[in-house]
Amino acid sequence: MRTKKRLSLLIAASMLGGTLAGCGGEPAGGADPQKAGAESANLNPTGMPIVKEPISLTFFTGKSSVNGNNFEETMLWKEYGKLTNMNVKFELVPFETLTEKRNLTLASGDYPDAFYTARLGANDLAKYGSQGVFIPLNTLIDQYAPNLKKLMEQYPEIRKGLTMPDGNIYSFPTFYDPSFLSLLIGTPLWINKEWLGKLQMAEPQTTEEFYEYLKAVKATDLNGNGQQDEIPFSGESLASLFNQLKGAWGLGNRGLGHTYVDVEPGTEKLRFFKTDPKYKELLQYVHKLYKEGLVDKEIFTIKSNALYAKGQMGTLGSTIVANPATLMNQKTYIGLGALKGPHGDQLYSQMKVPLVNVGSFAITDKNKYPAETVRWMDYFYSEEGMKLFFMGKEGVTYTETGGKFEYVKDITSNPQGLSQDQALAKYLTYLGGSYPGFVTEKFFKGSEALPESIEAGKKAAPHAVKEIWGKFNFTESEMEVMSTVGKDIETYITEMEAKLVNGSASFDDWDKYVATVKKMGLDRYMQTYQSAYDRYSKN
Repeated sequence: MRTKKRLSLLIAASMLGGTLAGCGGEPAGGADPQKAGAESANLNPTGMPIVKEPISLTFFTGKSSVNGNNFEETMLWKEYGKLTNMNVKFELVPFETLTEKRNLTLASGDYPDAFYTARLGANDLAKYGSQGVFIPLNTLIDQYAPNLKKLMEQYPEIRKGLTMPDGNIYSFPTFYDPSFLSLLIGTPLWINKEWLGKLQMAEPQTTEEFYEYLKAVKATDLNGNGQQDEIPFSGESLASLFNQLKGAWGLGNRGLGHTYVDVEPGTEKLRFFKTDPKYKELLQYVHKLYKEGLVDKEIFTIKSNALYAKGQMGTLGSTIVANPATLMNQKTYIGLGALKGPHGDQLYSQMKVPLVNVGSFAITDKNKYPAETVRWMDYFYSEEGMKLFFMGKEGVTYTETGGKFEYVKDITSNPQGLSQDQALAKYLTYLGGSYPGFVTEKFFKGSEALPESIEAGKKAAPHAVKEIWGKFNFTESEMEVMSTVGKDIETYITEMEAKLVNGSASFDDWDKYVATVKKMGLDRYMQTYQSAYDRYSKN
């Protein structure tokens, strides 16, 4: 604790002593532990390998259910270890328990060299950065991360999102190419095209037509097994369904970076839409689906693996996942565009922020090789790094023809009947998302890059959110409000959404629900949001 306090004082002294030349000339506000001229004799500043003599690091690492259980044994990390002379031990933590485990690890002080794919938020970065747990990277990026530095110059929103209120950058991000629309959508609303044909129904264009399709699925033995086991809709959470449908009521008009607040059309004022009368209508619509047995009864508790298993059995009429072809081995689904709602609203609100995760990779003060680690990470923002990370090794996992990259047949049409993701798991580790890096259509051949996903992106384009807000970085005092008042409000709303959908709470008490949210401190929540928004807008 004394060491961390001393480091914090040194950082503060540096801030008072003068501005640090960060990337692109902006003040960094802190001192990096390794500066030019003081680098290790073992470090190669450019080129490969990164170090002359081998070194080892340990990373706290988030893991999706579709990834393998030993990253060190995958082809990707074996090859990169040879290339860099750096050996990484990945301590894997399932995404389902990631937040709790990550918070406990950080609070304990017993943490490793870096946090990789650990879904760190801006609040985590600001908090633990100010405490000296995460080291400032401004100068290290300037000296040893030419690829990320170039991207920050090309896309200024990256710097805006990475820079914490104290002026420091503490992390490497996940950044999606803004032109890669199917990736920004991520998880379309998929519908079984084969079943549409059997029902002699057209592709739904409105929420009412979608409802009629779900009713028809429930009433018909579409998989022909003589059982009434068809599930009209299932997904990983209610939130995913709300995010897909809220645009049909004109809500969520600034994208998925802000799931409670958007802008009131015509006034340009911030709107807390979870208490809006239109949101009540959305919840009533989903309640009707649930009450009539059109939504999977397990929607409140289902895990991703259980959902994929249901899909593989051919029982789903519709779902919300990255792609049923890769996750469920089902190739009869098409993605829907923006459904038109009862008042004529038609907005595709399921749009991620291109800077999808600011805290995908952070280096801790336990790390003895910060410059080497920055070089290790920066490679994956380059063309060669992206190719290795997403495609693997030529002749083993992919082929190249005329500048186009494709996975080999053993992956796309696996002879053992494995889905594409299952076949990839022993070679690569990007499955499930949240990894640091730059994602482009050229190299990314996962679920969102398949033809049916690209087609879903084209359908969404005419009604896609035009102005996607990045996430706001709150000051320490604002963070206090958001983590107390804000968290209480958001927890209450999540609980009430579930109760209203399953019928354990009545819509007759909607006014009471709205009054409760206000009483919990909604005005203070929105004042805090307004301050952060004003700062974001000025930047």
